[in-house]
Amino acid sequence: MQKRALGRSDINITPLMLGGNVFGWTADEATSFAVLDAFVAAGGNAIDTADVYSAWASGHQGGESETVLGAWLKRRGRRDDVIIATKVGMWPKRLGIGRANIIAACEDSLHRLGTDYIDLYQLHRDDAATPAEEFMGALDELVRAGKVRAVGASNFTAARLEAALGASDAKSHVRFETLQPEYHLLKRDIEADLMALCVRSGVSIIPYYGLASGFLTGKYRSAADKAKSARGARMDMYLNERGFGVLAALDAVAARQNATCAQIALAWIMAKPAIAAPIASATSVAQLNELMGALRIALTGEDIAALDAAGAPTAQS
Repeated sequence: MQKRALGRSDINITPLMLGGNVFGWTADEATSFAVLDAFVAAGGNAIDTADVYSAWASGHQGGESETVLGAWLKRRGRRDDVIIATKVGMWPKRLGIGRANIIAACEDSLHRLGTDYIDLYQLHRDDAATPAEEFMGALDELVRAGKVRAVGASNFTAARLEAALGASDAKSHVRFETLQPEYHLLKRDIEADLMALCVRSGVSIIPYYGLASGFLTGKYRSAADKAKSARGARMDMYLNERGFGVLAALDAVAARQNATCAQIALAWIMAKPAIAAPIASATSVAQLNELMGALRIALTGEDIAALDAAGAPTAQS
């Protein structure tokens, strides 16, 4: 399968990135290992995690996902054929994107991952009080030290992304090669400005919540369905006329393509400008195999137009 470059870096990834937010949370270590093994066996190579995963869960402190991923890397005995992406800035224990915190958090992540380098190190969210020169300078130090190969941002506005790119140019520092925003058929804010900026600047987009926390799989079609998973409580925002319209369009395209709704929703993202890969997580090998099926989908212009229209933002969305 054709890999896609991360920005202007020399890192190339399969156009579907495996989300690590479930590792050590809704997927225990054995299940996580099985999903990771299946992902690599199916041709996948890029895995996304963060230091904060899964601090939100009862009895968890954060760092669980990176720890599970590190144990998997140690067990398999090979590191160079997978791309590991992690993030800093949202964990209360390592909060913010000031220089000292970035440097310290990177060391912590390296330890949990059991590796001496991180392929893609991302700022998990912006902090307007921290100058772009400071966080880009810190990231530059990590790259020059060989601890990080490339850097990216998550949840940045177009203005701050542009400021960061400008700061990098002015100081000859490393630049953001990727942007990780929320983007899917029902969340399309980045089409207003960020997507065009990324195209112009050669920044690759790796969207999270590509399946809208599971809504775009089609398994949530009524309020009663919310009990189906831990993410069900998030479905109220989608159980409306627009959401049902998107599901109807997904059903129609899926029938034409002999595919599932999840596969079509991910293929739609892959077809958009500047996209390197959507991020999607799986808590079973069966789920993982379904997600990987998105890589074989070739949406037609008619398919994309139908999905675009169904998910078109409204004044209320």
